[in-house]
Amino acid sequence: MVTIVTETTPGSLKLTSSSGSGGWAGSAFLFLQSNLQQVDLPALYKNPEQKINIFKALKLTLSDSLGGLDGYEILKIHNTESDLIIQIKFSDEMHCTTFLESYASAGLKQCLGQHLRAVLSVTEELEIDTKLKTGRKTLDDFLKDRGRCLRCIKEAQPDRLRDDEVAQLEKTLQSLMLNNRHPSEAVLKGFSSSSSSLNSREEGSLLPSNSFKFQGRVYDDRRLTSSDHQKFAFEIGKQWKKVARSLQKGCRALKDPAIDNLAYEFDKDGLYEQAYQMLNKFLQSEGKKAKLSRLISALEENGLMGIAERMLDIQPAERQ
Repeated sequence: MVTIVTETTPGSLKLTSSSGSGGWAGSAFLFLQSNLQQVDLPALYKNPEQKINIFKALKLTLSDSLGGLDGYEILKIHNTESDLIIQIKFSDEMHCTTFLESYASAGLKQCLGQHLRAVLSVTEELEIDTKLKTGRKTLDDFLKDRGRCLRCIKEAQPDRLRDDEVAQLEKTLQSLMLNNRHPSEAVLKGFSSSSSSLNSREEGSLLPSNSFKFQGRVYDDRRLTSSDHQKFAFEIGKQWKKVARSLQKGCRALKDPAIDNLAYEFDKDGLYEQAYQMLNKFLQSEGKKAKLSRLISALEENGLMGIAERMLDIQPAERQ
C-alpha cells in the first residue's frame, strides 16, 4: 500500500492510501469523562504537569488493552469542555480486535480508572465514562457485532499524522524514564534506548541472587505460590499465550505445540483454565526454578505492566 501525504490546509496534513497490497489501518475516537467532579479531565489536561500524567495513564491503558506497545498510535488528543477525546490509529486488525474485546468487556475502562487514579493521586474510587466513535457512528451501540465495528474503524482511515503535541509528550515521557525521575516510567519500555538497556543489565548484576528489579525497585524473588497461580489466571485473559511464549525460552515444556494443545484441550473451559493449566505446566516442569521474577519478566516483555504490578501487589500510591 502506498501512502500519500498531502497538505489540505496550511499546517494540516492528510494521509490517503492508494489501493493495493492489503495493508490494514483504521482509526477511532475514544471519548472520556470522569465520574468525580474534582477529576475534570479536560481541565486537568490543560495543566502541563497533569497533562504528562494523563498521557502516561493513556499509554499504560492502551498497552494493557492491546497486549503490548504495538499495533496502535495516538494521533491527537482533543480537549473539549466536557470530554477528553483520543484519536487512535490502529495498524493491524489483530490488535484492533484485542482493543475492542477489552473495551467491550469494560476491561479498558477499569484499567484506565486505575491508572488515572494512580497518576493523579486520587483517593476515591474513580470511574471513567467512555464512548467509542468513528465519524457519526457510535460503536457502543453495536459492540457485540465485532465484524461491523472492525469495518467501521477500517473505513475511518487516519486523516492526519501524529500531532506535534503528542510527539512532544512522547519525548517528555521518554526523557522522564531515561533520567529515572519517576521509576514507573520504565513500563513504557518501547522508548528504551540501547544504552539504558545496558545500564539496566549492569545494575541487575549487582543485585543479590534472590532479588530482581522491576520499575526501579528491588523485590525478593521466590517460588510462585498457589495464590500467584490463581491471580495470574484471573488477570491474564487471552494474553496467556504471549506470556507462555516468553516463558518457553527457558522451559522446554512450553514449546509451541504444547501451548497449542493447551488451548485446544481447555477451549471449552475458558481463558482462566487455559492460563491456569499453562502456568501449572510451567510449575511442574521447572520446579524450584519457577520463580516470580521469570513470570514478571515475561509480563514485562509483552508490555503487560498493569498485570505485573497487580501480581506484585503494587498499590496506586506506590506507582508514582
